Amino acid sequence: MPELPEVEAARRAIEDNCVGKKIKRVIIADDNKVIDGISPSDFQTSILGKTIVSARRKGKNLWLHLDSPPFPSFQFGMAGAIYIKGVAVTKYKRSAVKDSEEWPSKYSKFFVELEDGLELSFTDKRRFAKVRLLANPASVRPISELGPDALLEPMTVEEFAESLAKKKITIKPLLLDQGFISGIGNWIADEVLYQARIHPLQTASSLSKEQCQALHTSIKEVIEKAVEVDADSSQFPSNWIFHAREKKLGKAFVDGKTIDFITAGGRTTAYVPELQKLSGKDAEKATKVRPGKRGVKSKEDNGDGEEDEQESEKEDDSAKPKKVKKPRGGRGKKPALKRKTEDSDDEDDDADSGDDSEAEEKVVKPRGRGTKPAIKRKPEEKATSQAGKKPKGRKS
Repeated sequence: MPELPEVEAARRAIEDNCVGKKIKRVIIADDNKVIDGISPSDFQTSILGKTIVSARRKGKNLWLHLDSPPFPSFQFGMAGAIYIKGVAVTKYKRSAVKDSEEWPSKYSKFFVELEDGLELSFTDKRRFAKVRLLANPASVRPISELGPDALLEPMTVEEFAESLAKKKITIKPLLLDQGFISGIGNWIADEVLYQARIHPLQTASSLSKEQCQALHTSIKEVIEKAVEVDADSSQFPSNWIFHAREKKLGKAFVDGKTIDFITAGGRTTAYVPELQKLSGKDAEKATKVRPGKRGVKSKEDNGDGEEDEQESEKEDDSAKPKKVKKPRGGRGKKPALKRKTEDSDDEDDDADSGDDSEAEEKVVKPRGRGTKPAIKRKPEEKATSQAGKKPKGRKS
């Protein structure tokens, strides 16, 4: 999925090709899952005729600064991508669309044609991105809640170590927390931890001064290198774990060493057990770690409003309420009768919990063979009934 280097590559492509040009045509998709908080027609009217002044980014979010507000803002999610017709922009596996066959792509959510004929499109084939129109994108969620940008606003080593010392959670989920540092996603987290030789499940506060230094250095080096090559993974160093993290267990190696997969922070995590070892109290918990399953999607917790959003681009069936199957009675048996309407909620709860004892007790059983159950009458009804009866033995 797009992380800081991929979004930065898109930002640079816009800066290099679109700045200073006026928008002469706009097409906004009628998709209120992606186009957030505004109708397509209002969105189009608001930016038509405006000039692109710059492209800005924080973490995994990008926005176009126009000559006057409001400004289009893009939260990439798991498959958001910027395409500029005729211009090479970094593509990543989950976002790839064949723009040569159809332009703009059927997955396009935001399309503009500029005054010189250049065309730009934001696509999202899995519909978990968000495109908004905001007066000041940096002042509202999710951007306003992001931590320092890993590239533009790096912490000093001292600040980084001090911050880690206060965190009682494991290091991999902390790196994925966009409120801590913005821009780091799953593959970058795996890479920097591997390069620093730190186990993904080591508690952040337990890291030594040397480990904090190593991790700070690896974050800087990995992100700067990925940005330098415009997030083109074919140009990533050969000794990066990145190149093997998508392979199956038993077939994944880096520098001749075996890569294993575990779950950390709800994400499948690649690491090298021989080099990334748990220490201290965390080592005692090692036996409780469950291996991550290859090919199984897990929920991504980006911390920036995305629902793995989020990373679970496909609708997660597990998040939907499950239908409770009610046990079937024996052949020919009738279901238990409900006595009172107001008791129905309680009875449903009993059924859901799987405890049938209550339900069995509430069945109204016949009093005798072939006889009907007695009907209870109110006192006033009994009096009226008795008054209307004639005494036996008397003739009229």
